[in-house]
Amino acid sequence: MSRTRLYRNGELVDHGFPVTDVARHLEDPTAVVWFDLCAPSDSETGLLRDELGLHELAIEDAFGERQRPKVDRYPSHLFLTVYATEYDDEIKATEIGIFVTKQAVVTVRENESYDLANVERRWDSAPALATSGVGFLLHGLLDDIVDSQYAAAQKLDEEIEDLEDKIYQEKPHIGHKAIKLRRALVQLRRVALPMREVLGSLMHREQSIVDDTMMPYYLDVKDHTLFTAELTESMRELVTNLREAEVAVQGNRLNSIMKKVTSWAAIIAVPTAISGYYGMNVPYPGFEQKWGFWVSTLGIFALSYLLYVMFKRRDWL
Repeated sequence: MSRTRLYRNGELVDHGFPVTDVARHLEDPTAVVWFDLCAPSDSETGLLRDELGLHELAIEDAFGERQRPKVDRYPSHLFLTVYATEYDDEIKATEIGIFVTKQAVVTVRENESYDLANVERRWDSAPALATSGVGFLLHGLLDDIVDSQYAAAQKLDEEIEDLEDKIYQEKPHIGHKAIKLRRALVQLRRVALPMREVLGSLMHREQSIVDDTMMPYYLDVKDHTLFTAELTESMRELVTNLREAEVAVQGNRLNSIMKKVTSWAAIIAVPTAISGYYGMNVPYPGFEQKWGFWVSTLGIFALSYLLYVMFKRRDWL
């Protein structure tokens, strides 16, 4: 079934109709249409060009190589490039091209990775706002996309915090994970940060898309983009400091090991020195006497125990 919707005077009157019927519905000036094209065919591309009169450069951007998030203005329509994101050990970004005319919103997806069912549920949950036409449809779409970016940022933040805990727990083999997190963060920032400009451009008063009814809702979406940007900024500092923290922890661990090794070496040196002294082939106090053996033995244990207690109190052992 085609993903299409038809609104008249703010009421949903039809959905799931063929994309080829769009041009006929748009003959009614009270009609507002949304339809989705996923990996569109040549005939569907021709519909955009011939029936809707969309600019060839916008169509080229929608079906060409990946674009940065942006808003392009043309005489009869706007074209937006945005990215829905998902984090599952890596950032998966799905490019979505959006054409916005006075009566239509067209989404172009490169694949099925991004499910539009959530967007349709958002529209259905606020039918009173449908009188705002394309502004209402565009808001539901952008709100869901920004929420997907925020959800990915939160998961990344949790992963970074877990990695930070592992560093201070002195767990090994985290260097590769830190590199993966940094790469994922760079990918997320690349698609999330420009959304501030996208929302700001749409909310200019010179644009007729966002009316007074929808303005507070667009401001709310913009706040979410700013929060996501702030979160990614703080995560970038954390990731940058992860390696420094790991090196510092490893240095402290090495110092602790060296203190322990040195302490045990000092303790072992006591019996070595005493037994070496009494092992000389020359007469000395207690030579060939039982009391000389017991004095040396007690001296070894007493001095070794004394050094052990001293080092333990200084937390060297």
